[in-house]
Amino acid sequence: MSLLEVKNLKKIYSTRFGGNKVEALKNVNFTVEEGEFVAIMGESGSGKTTLLNILAALDSATAGSVLLDGKDFSKLKEAEVATFRRDNLGFVFQEFNLLDTFSLEDNIYLPLVLADRNHKEMSEKIEPIAQRLGISDLLKKYPYEVSGGQKQRAAVARALITNPKIILADEPTGALDSKASDELLSLFKEVNKTGQTILMVTHSVKAASVASRVLFIKDGEVFHQIYRGEDTNEQLYQKISDTLTMLQTGGER
Repeated sequence: MSLLEVKNLKKIYSTRFGGNKVEALKNVNFTVEEGEFVAIMGESGSGKTTLLNILAALDSATAGSVLLDGKDFSKLKEAEVATFRRDNLGFVFQEFNLLDTFSLEDNIYLPLVLADRNHKEMSEKIEPIAQRLGISDLLKKYPYEVSGGQKQRAAVARALITNPKIILADEPTGALDSKASDELLSLFKEVNKTGQTILMVTHSVKAASVASRVLFIKDGEVFHQIYRGEDTNEQLYQKISDTLTMLQTGGER
């Protein structure tokens, strides 16, 4: 059984005064296996952000289902959603979403604090993660005292500390310079090698070229996908670029 199963997903929005309907997602179907690193790409307005919001349990689908480890979280009661999200999902955002009044350490601890874990357990969890991400000496610093790349490493640590079934990353390199982006992508690859499942929405061909599979969304549907196979990052980069050109020029699947 796949870790994540998206079945016949549809999302229709009503405009502000209800006069028009906008079909953001038409009929999205795909699966993600445990341990995969999947990138989702598409032009602005293609539906990929709507899709990510539904996968993150931040929005609900009009029709269809999303199963994580066999559990359809679209059926959860509103009071259960936050707990499900905290216990099963890790998030990495473009703008880091760190609290400036908290140290990096306290930002990383936050999901465990919300889960009412004791300090001993939190300390035991943070040490190996901080060492692996190279931020052990930064934990007492505040977000405004560190670089963008270091902030994003702290955000990755926060995502990992609950041992989530899947990490959802939304344009994680979007606010980083090229050096910090390269470091983050190398970090994602290392984290993925440990068995962590990652699903990343990105506009960046370079970011997508480190994934094991790339899904392309067009007009609210999965238009095409590419598997890495034995390709190098450079070879996958070229295939992604060619596919994006095809999307923009109206090519067929």
